Amino acid sequence: MKNDNINELFKELDFDNKEPATGHKERFLEKLEEQNSRSKNSTKGTNSRSLWAPMLSVAAILAIAFMVFAGFFGENSYKNQGDLASVSPQMKETKQFYTQLIETELQNLKAENAPGTEAIVEDALTQLEKLETEYKKLQKDLRNSGQDERVIYAMISNFQQRIDLLKQVLDQIENIKSLKNKSDENYI
Repeated sequence: MKNDNINELFKELDFDNKEPATGHKERFLEKLEEQNSRSKNSTKGTNSRSLWAPMLSVAAILAIAFMVFAGFFGENSYKNQGDLASVSPQMKETKQFYTQLIETELQNLKAENAPGTEAIVEDALTQLEKLETEYKKLQKDLRNSGQDERVIYAMISNFQQRIDLLKQVLDQIENIKSLKNKSDENYI
């Protein structure tokens, strides 16, 4: 049964069974010779390149080594900054989660900035700046305290406060919109 299906498939397909045009082999060999002669001409300049190749390799290795060492020492100095991500890999993930969520909510808030909601949006942005200033103080405290759990909890709480603030403001904006729509419907 399978062979029948395969045979039917091959019958439907149109294979090119024709012979190449006369002189095809000669044209192919001429093109091949042209390519060979071009590659021989282009290899004449490779002697000067071959002198630079080892130096470029050494320079590349030195650049990579420099970046690796700079990244290593930069990471260590980053850990001394007192950031939540420097505490542990789990805290790094937590910080990334919160910052991504805050950024998303902040973009939503900025998208809702309209003439009727300007005051609420500006107030929310001011409150966020205050929370950011508080977070920077907590970073200093974390650096000074040697990763005290209370400071870590306060930092996470700061992130949660920002998210709660953004969600509350977005809810208020939705309420304002719905009230405006209802009043517009009643007016019409």
